[in-house]
Amino acid sequence: MSYYYNLCKKHIHHRFGASEQKTRDAWGMVGSLTGIVVNFLLAAIKFIAGILSGSVAAVADAANNLSDAGGSFISLLAVRLSARRETENNPFGFGRVEYLGTLGVGLIILFMGVELFKSGIDSILHPEAIVFSWLTFVMLVVSVLGKLWLYVIYRKIALPIQNTTLLAAAKDSLSDCISTLAVILSMLCSHFFGLKIDGVVGLLVSLLVLKAGWDVLSDTVSRLLGGKPDKELGDRIIERVLQYDYVQGVHDFVMHDYGPGRCMASIHVEVPSDGNLIAMHEVIDRMERDIDEEMHIPLCVHMDPVTKLSAEEKQVERLISDFLAAYEPPLKMHDFRVVPGKKRINLIFDIVTPPGFQHEEKLMDEICAYARSIDERYACVVHCDKDYYHV
Repeated sequence: MSYYYNLCKKHIHHRFGASEQKTRDAWGMVGSLTGIVVNFLLAAIKFIAGILSGSVAAVADAANNLSDAGGSFISLLAVRLSARRETENNPFGFGRVEYLGTLGVGLIILFMGVELFKSGIDSILHPEAIVFSWLTFVMLVVSVLGKLWLYVIYRKIALPIQNTTLLAAAKDSLSDCISTLAVILSMLCSHFFGLKIDGVVGLLVSLLVLKAGWDVLSDTVSRLLGGKPDKELGDRIIERVLQYDYVQGVHDFVMHDYGPGRCMASIHVEVPSDGNLIAMHEVIDRMERDIDEEMHIPLCVHMDPVTKLSAEEKQVERLISDFLAAYEPPLKMHDFRVVPGKKRINLIFDIVTPPGFQHEEKLMDEICAYARSIDERYACVVHCDKDYYHV
């Protein structure tokens, strides 16, 4: 496995050098083509083993490998299409085609799970004896080792480039390893103990395949509909932003996913209200350029001026922050400022609420009542922001 991976790595590096996107596309093609070849070979081995032994589960497993080869072919098409350059009608590129490819793989897995389930039921109702031979046994063991090798290769290729289609194929390969081991178990039980459990095993295999297909589909649909952002990548962006001069804090961070390796982000950066506007703008410009060059992520930065608070105002800010932190669910605030008057003192700030939060009116009433308990002159002017990142 290491030899094959290093050989591919050497060839890709020699051909594409430092081009990250071309390297990513090349690895996607290597993974897909490897899957097509290996799955076809394994399907042939299992089919022969099933015919020789009369095992329904083995033949069904061979059909499953053929579907895996079809899934790898879909992955290959997805990689090719997602590599297309941006167009006038698609200025953000075609990266989400990979998600569509993953969706196709998930549907194939689900379809094969249904077929395996039907075959298992039929085998339970009409059981047939399995002809055991050591040749068949060795073929199935080789098949397990081949699928395990493919699982490792898929993950080794897919994880660094975050290719969702290959990651789905890796999950399917692991379930195939377990299902083929189950077929071997049913053969051994039939040969040594006379137990006809082939149909039951086929049924269990089908449930495993259905579970794998459902996991792939649900995760992919979530991504297409705008699921949770990449937490590790988001943390790296925030950490990098906080390293720049003038930056006192950040909030309202949003990441927009346009496919693996293709995303945009926006963030509000808190800067001192008495700072040099031109100097701070230059820092923000450099920040956007640096992150685009380092992480290949276009970043849109909004500057929020933060006024200095007096000791009394800081105390009020801390009290309200503690009140929100003890709320259920715990909440945070930002952009706190005080606008004093003779009979009324406005406390102006934003509260960050999680998606799906439906108790804003109740929250407003409670926080206004709490502020008045500190000082009757306090009146809260609050805006609720949705947290699209810490979810």
